[in-house]
Amino acid sequence: MLAISVELLHATFRGDPSGAANTGRLSQGEWPPSPMRLFAAFVAADGTRENCWATDGSELSWFEQLSPPVIYADSTPLHKTLLPRYVVRYRHTGLSKKLKELTCQKEYINRESTLVQPGVRVSPRDSHIVYFWDVETPDTSIFKALQRRAARVGYLGASDSPVRVRVSSCASVIADKTHAFVPDDSGGAVIKVAQPGDLRVLDRFYDQWQKRGASVSRSQFPALGRGYRYRPPMLSKRVELGEVVAWMRLDSAVSGRRISTVTQLFKQSVLSQYQHLYGEPPQVLHGHGFRGKGYEIARYLALPDAGYPRSEGRIHGMALWMPPGISSLEYERSRTAAYAVRRLTGPSIRISLELHLEPHSRNDRPVAANSWRWLGPSKEWVTAFPAIHERRRTPNLNEIGRWCNHAGLPRPIEVRSSRTPMVPGAVDLSPVEVNRRDRPALPYSHIWMRFSQDISGPVVVGSGRQRGFGLCIPLKQGLRSSS
Repeated sequence: MLAISVELLHATFRGDPSGAANTGRLSQGEWPPSPMRLFAAFVAADGTRENCWATDGSELSWFEQLSPPVIYADSTPLHKTLLPRYVVRYRHTGLSKKLKELTCQKEYINRESTLVQPGVRVSPRDSHIVYFWDVETPDTSIFKALQRRAARVGYLGASDSPVRVRVSSCASVIADKTHAFVPDDSGGAVIKVAQPGDLRVLDRFYDQWQKRGASVSRSQFPALGRGYRYRPPMLSKRVELGEVVAWMRLDSAVSGRRISTVTQLFKQSVLSQYQHLYGEPPQVLHGHGFRGKGYEIARYLALPDAGYPRSEGRIHGMALWMPPGISSLEYERSRTAAYAVRRLTGPSIRISLELHLEPHSRNDRPVAANSWRWLGPSKEWVTAFPAIHERRRTPNLNEIGRWCNHAGLPRPIEVRSSRTPMVPGAVDLSPVEVNRRDRPALPYSHIWMRFSQDISGPVVVGSGRQRGFGLCIPLKQGLRSSS
């Protein structure tokens, strides 16, 4: 086998897939970077023919004969259209190099500029890409030559996409096999792959460029590479009870008493990013116009440190939960919008958000930002933030069972309620910190629930679950509520 791994050192990639970047109309960048682009980078790394220095060039002839590889790369990266910019244009070709540098200064009143359209920058959640060929491992000389060329590749696409490239014969370089672009005649994506004869085309292109310079255009030569159809990775499957699509970690903890402000800022930021990327956000994200009693609205969750002897109830993370029944496209777009949020700014709040991708080790700190802390499973759950009552009724077994039904959970077999927290770190809030000014005030309580079977989280109950109220932590062995 042959595997070539590419690490995006800036965690971004910028390449022009169709030559349309200079028009300013390109909205989607090239992703994943095509095998043809990788082949061209290997050619440029040590040249061909008499220009070879570290190799003899025979490995390139072997390389261009390979069949289309399987490409392991993030399936839903963020595509960001870059703003156009103006750069200084040289008009006086006869000037010395030193004088040209002087005339490029911003204070030079007679300078002239030209418009540059940078195109689209692609930001994947995983900065590693692996190209995998299921072929017999080449002989030692070819394999070593490919490794030498890989070590000399500095970037792919534009020069602001620096990379580290490695050649391997071990499948262990593929960390995640779920996101695979697979060659398939019925696939919906077309990706360019090197084909026999491309090396000769590149050589002719180089020879003409040496003679005629910049007047040589790429369009004057036959198309390099062949477009192969690929089947993109399957979009994430939704579970019956919904799923958290984004886990985020705060750079500095916030008091749990600010839950209402923090979740509102997170919601506004997600909606803003969604509108910027895709247009009008769907109803499932903002909830306007929704009249049902079920659990079909997104939940914006603040993740506090609670349930441990020294917990202080400070918020260390955020999460976005999406309900079942929405399309895979909306599911992935909501995930992308959430991960595009980098800062929350509001009254007395200035915090940055970092991606906290799964899987999370149980040794990761802070514990409150890890998914396993909120996913359980467990038979016993207790609120970290108080649950807002859905009606002005006593929170007994029947009433809380009704809340659980609306939240997509089974009925509990035993419940307890308290006006004050039941575990260390659970947040005790005042009415003004729970109820909104434009809504009727409702009572709220901390709740303990026990189910007949293990329940997977996140468990969120009550009428304020879309704002993070009623978020529960699982009670593990040795941890019991205080009442």
